[in-house]
Amino acid sequence: MVRPAVLWAALFTGVLAAILLRGGLGINLLLVTVPAAVAAAAAALDHDRRLRPWTAVWAVAGLTLLLIPALRDAWWPSFLAVVAAAFLGSMALHGGRRWPGVLLGGTGLWFAPVPAIGWALRGLRERTTHDRHRLVPMLKAVGVTVVLLVVFGALFAGADAAFADLLGDLTPDVTVTDVPLRVLLFSVGVLFALCAAWTAAAPRRWDRIEVKPGRARRRAEWALPLVVLAALFAAFNAVQLAVLFGGYEKVLAKTGLTYAEYARQGFWQLLVVTLLTVAVIGLALRWAPRGTDRDRLLVRSVLGVICVLTLVVVASALRRMDLYVDAYGLTRLRISVAGVELWLGLLIVLVMAAGGFGARWLPRAVVVSAAAAVLAFGLVSPDALIARQQVSRYENSGKIDLAYLRNLSADAVQELDRLPEPQRSCALEKIVDHLYEDETEAWFTTSLGEVRARSLLDERPPSTDVRPCEAAGLEGFYDEWRDPLVP
Repeated sequence: MVRPAVLWAALFTGVLAAILLRGGLGINLLLVTVPAAVAAAAAALDHDRRLRPWTAVWAVAGLTLLLIPALRDAWWPSFLAVVAAAFLGSMALHGGRRWPGVLLGGTGLWFAPVPAIGWALRGLRERTTHDRHRLVPMLKAVGVTVVLLVVFGALFAGADAAFADLLGDLTPDVTVTDVPLRVLLFSVGVLFALCAAWTAAAPRRWDRIEVKPGRARRRAEWALPLVVLAALFAAFNAVQLAVLFGGYEKVLAKTGLTYAEYARQGFWQLLVVTLLTVAVIGLALRWAPRGTDRDRLLVRSVLGVICVLTLVVVASALRRMDLYVDAYGLTRLRISVAGVELWLGLLIVLVMAAGGFGARWLPRAVVVSAAAAVLAFGLVSPDALIARQQVSRYENSGKIDLAYLRNLSADAVQELDRLPEPQRSCALEKIVDHLYEDETEAWFTTSLGEVRARSLLDERPPSTDVRPCEAAGLEGFYDEWRDPLVP
């Protein structure tokens, strides 16, 4: 039988989703998730599931990631944070310590809607039959409470303008045209809470899936390709080290490339090399000889050498990206792929540590490292970092990509404010239009980045020149970038 606390928490989740999730993301997503977590906790307690340390880690980490939309206006770090939070939330409900448990447990919530609905309907039917004498008085009490809140709230709002403004800020505007969307959001919220509760009550034990180890190969059959690959890595890294310690001029003179072209030519290939190396290591471990201590020493030695050489490749790729950024400035794509490359380097280090100290902890460590990377990515505010680098580059070289900076989010306003006029007004023009296009935006969909940006722009608004970008030297900018729907 489903606990009443679970059903009430699911209902409250649906109400909050219908009220708060209309109009964007902010602190509202965290507020909606909390009652769903309460429903899951109540269902787990009802089925005698104890809170385990790793369950608490995954749950706290997931809820912390949901703070990113409340802090940052940029959609892309918020999107990564929400996806990672969903993965960690599913991990908290399912558990998992081996690779099947981690990979399937992190996505297991997607399999829950149909059985969760059936579980809730059975529980609701049983509760209605068993507690009918309690249900009717409870519904009456809820109805009376709603009526009292509406009547007295309206009277107090009419009696005091300040209280009316407070109510207006705390409650969203609901129109007739919003009703279908609100109903949909309510249904999604209830379903989300029920899925979490059903999973917490009876999680699937993905760790019990047996993955048969690959057939061990002979030493020569296994080691020869990897030794040759290690030799290729060593040769490439030797060239990179030679170039790094003063050989750039010779290489560039021989190839006819600029620093930026040399960097751009190699970074993407080196990123793919890092990804493929991780896959090769995984496959090599599956087919590695493991019959004797000598076999295990051979595996650790060969793969350890490849891992060390791969770290040099990671360093080379990041150095090339640094050269490219110096030449053309930082962008969202460049900072994203550099972050992925850094995380892949950390992954290689974790694999090396697993080779020396055992690999039982590796699946969880990989998830923790990925979650920490996503959280750090959101906290550093990548749009602000991009603006800071571009502004510093302008101060040092006079080069700046104003057309790109105009498309950043409100997180970049404080850094762009350092620019002189008319570059400042050109960079801020489009961001200001976005910030003030809907001044009735609710508090629960407003990020801290937007609040800080509005505060700064209210004190120092951009220039009122009609075309600041043309004044900054972008001739014909508005003819090229105008809205195609505007004549």
